[in-house]
Amino acid sequence: MRRLAPRLLKAPTTHARLRAAVPAALVLRSPWPPRPKFPTLLHETLPTPSQRATFRTAAPLQYSTDNNDTIAAETVATTTESTSSASSSEEPPPPLPLDDDGRLDPSVFPKLPFCFDTGIGLFAKRTPRPFPPPFLSPPSGSFSDPLSTHDRSRDRRKVYVNGHLIQGYTNGDDAVFASKYFICANDGVGAWSMRPRGHAGLWARLILHFWATNIFQDAASHSQRDYHPDPVSYLQHAYEQTVEATSEPNDWQGTTTAAGALLHFRKNSETGDPEPLVYVTNIGDSQVMVVRPSTREMVFKSKEQWHWFDCPRQLGTNSPDTPVNCAVVDEVPIREGDVVLAMSDGVIDNLWAHEIVEKVSDSVERWERGEGREEGVVEGEDGKDMMGFVAEELKEAAKVIALDPFAESPFMEHAIEEGLASGGGKLDDISVVAAMCRKNKG
Repeated sequence: MRRLAPRLLKAPTTHARLRAAVPAALVLRSPWPPRPKFPTLLHETLPTPSQRATFRTAAPLQYSTDNNDTIAAETVATTTESTSSASSSEEPPPPLPLDDDGRLDPSVFPKLPFCFDTGIGLFAKRTPRPFPPPFLSPPSGSFSDPLSTHDRSRDRRKVYVNGHLIQGYTNGDDAVFASKYFICANDGVGAWSMRPRGHAGLWARLILHFWATNIFQDAASHSQRDYHPDPVSYLQHAYEQTVEATSEPNDWQGTTTAAGALLHFRKNSETGDPEPLVYVTNIGDSQVMVVRPSTREMVFKSKEQWHWFDCPRQLGTNSPDTPVNCAVVDEVPIREGDVVLAMSDGVIDNLWAHEIVEKVSDSVERWERGEGREEGVVEGEDGKDMMGFVAEELKEAAKVIALDPFAESPFMEHAIEEGLASGGGKLDDISVVAAMCRKNKG
């Protein structure tokens, strides 16, 4: 179980940076100072009063589970009138771009020349916890209500935030999101499950929801000519919105890593033709990797961020880390046919980078030969497809190592380097989002 990040004496001063992407080697040793023996948890890091005035405050949460035990969570929130003169002059945010099912609608993106085909692979080390509303059911309005409201006290109600369905999927303490232009994987720190008001899965899912929502709202307000992504701003706003949604009266604590890839494009300097470009944003030890199956090579791999071994940078309660201070953004030129992976550490702690590249490349080749279509349930964004098969195959490969007490794994190697006794794979939530870059047909 990973450790919570203590509040450091001085918040990090490194600002988010945008750097050219280069192929990255595995980081085998943490550059962070040794962990203290008795970390002290302090109060959570909150936005300034002027920042808090501009965001929305959540009302009591409600929740539900899908039939397949994957939490389909949303929360209900109300807008709080601000007494601040700055917020009183601000215009209300634009409406969410949603389809008929309450999902974020990718058609709002300015007609970008490229898009993703996506698939998801999920394995939870334990059944996902229901999201924790303060009230299991609303008070009865009359003597005839109890029988009709009893079903709403069970884990079957949908959960909303700002009146809208929470986006993505929950997988244990992880949360993932997949769409035609943005994918991400957030990994909630499981140690919060041992605290009375701790719920890392809620934090992972809410930050994911707000992150994706901010991206789609910004895209909907621009044309292709003036649309330029601002990944750190989207995530910083999502972090602050999550702080508000989990503050009083709700008071739910947790932390999460975050790793996402936003698809865009650039113009070729010689021909002027559009070329796909991915903005990779990362905080902590979840990871984004770009694999080129045609040449069986790793084009890019984001670097993990640590305070010390097994204690990654994380967003949330008690942590000094914030997107504006800690997020690393990479501009990664890619090609059509490249596979972009957003993965929690359940994958990268059990599979080395070259094994991930081999598994993805093999899975693509198998699918192109006509294999895999009849093997189990392979769900992509639009049903059964290649990326659903790739994500499932990668998840299964990581699961085999995670459940093997005698396997050699990257986590075991890193632990031994830190002087810790370790053997076998690391049992953890395993979350994979696979996305192949294609030309946009509409």
